Amino acid sequence: MLAKEAKCAPDQVNAMKYDPNKHHRRSIRLVDYDYTQAGAYFVTVCAEGHTCLFGDVVGSEMRLNDAGRMVQTAWDELPDHYPGVETDAFVVMPNHIHAVIVLSPDPVGAGPCACPNQNGRPVGAGPRACPNEEGQPRGVAPTEGRRALSLADVVQRFKSLTTKRYADGVRQHGWRAFPGRLWQRNYFEHIIRNDYSLDQIRLYIMSNPASWALDRENPEAECYGQEEEQP
Repeated sequence: MLAKEAKCAPDQVNAMKYDPNKHHRRSIRLVDYDYTQAGAYFVTVCAEGHTCLFGDVVGSEMRLNDAGRMVQTAWDELPDHYPGVETDAFVVMPNHIHAVIVLSPDPVGAGPCACPNQNGRPVGAGPRACPNEEGQPRGVAPTEGRRALSLADVVQRFKSLTTKRYADGVRQHGWRAFPGRLWQRNYFEHIIRNDYSLDQIRLYIMSNPASWALDRENPEAECYGQEEEQP
């Protein structure tokens, strides 16, 4: 679809005046909706300041760097560490990820997380599968008396896990440092209500690299920061 190379230049990214009050995603989380219930959810999580940290789009293909491969690996590992969580379509872009997360009924071993979030404050109570000193999730807690993981729980654990591993990459391998926090505090989410919608979202996710030159998350795109409707 697009033949030109779209690359995130660090100097240009730093030069952009990022306005958090303007350049934010509108959350469509429903006030009375139970986000622990079984179902599929389309999620987008952006790097803080829309900084391009995970690789470049060349032509119509995403070329992950070491940090991007780490993010991909962390995503692939989620079902191994969190019973009741299934992964579907996923793509790492230079400064954000798109994903479909499926919460299954009657998950085993789900519960709130006691590890600190990116601001150093506990997410919840109970020893859950949070990253240890090596950036690996700890073991799964017993099921008795524990609630199902919500969508927010899953996203937070993904953020915590990747933040720990990225920080290790900065210290040990010289990865580019992230500005304050790795991920934005909020995220975009959409409840997938039928198979047709799921198929459309899968197509959107897998074709995202080909549309990078026009992506609103691309700091070099003319439409940068403009609100647009996603599937």
